[in-house]
Amino acid sequence: MTFILPDIELDAFTCPECGIYAQQVKYSCDSHVFNGPHYYIKDQWLASSTCKYCNKTAFWIYNKMIYPHKGSAPLAHQDMPNDVKADYEEAAYICSMSPRSAAALLRLAIEKLCNHLGGTGNKINDKIGSLVKKGLPVMVQQSLDVVRVTGNNAVHPGQIDTDSQENVSSLFGLINIIVEVMITNPKLIQSLYDNLPVGSLKGIATRDKKN
Repeated sequence: MTFILPDIELDAFTCPECGIYAQQVKYSCDSHVFNGPHYYIKDQWLASSTCKYCNKTAFWIYNKMIYPHKGSAPLAHQDMPNDVKADYEEAAYICSMSPRSAAALLRLAIEKLCNHLGGTGNKINDKIGSLVKKGLPVMVQQSLDVVRVTGNNAVHPGQIDTDSQENVSSLFGLINIIVEVMITNPKLIQSLYDNLPVGSLKGIATRDKKN
């Protein structure tokens, strides 16, 4: 599902709580009293948006979400390794406050992900290179390098604007794509293959021995 960065001026976006793209009911707040739903006006101090799918509420000061903090990223993929997921979720928590810090954390996350994928070497660039030699799909290599280079720029400023929440938020989706392609899809295919009839599996094995 496409991730739409939460924006109080949009009528619908990806909910930071349930991860579903859904319509939002918006309120303005005046001295902590709700005045009723209406479109947000920039000179108002506080506003809220409530997801019509899960009925959970986010709070905003001007156009910045102040709660929950995880709205800058899609939910972590369910097959993401736990140590990678920990860095991913920490990056999601701080992205709205410090996109540069989030980018650096995501670089660390893909370094750990490369380890899970069988990458070798002392540096993340070497790990990606070793995976390329093993036949890593170009799309995955490019995704890894986008996150790597952007994360490097967060620590050593270069030509990429890592102060932009929108730029950094796009990296989360790339990591989920890598997990989908390299972990989820192979697991699904293997499961389907293992459930083929025994006779068919033996026939495949015999065929492949001849080649």
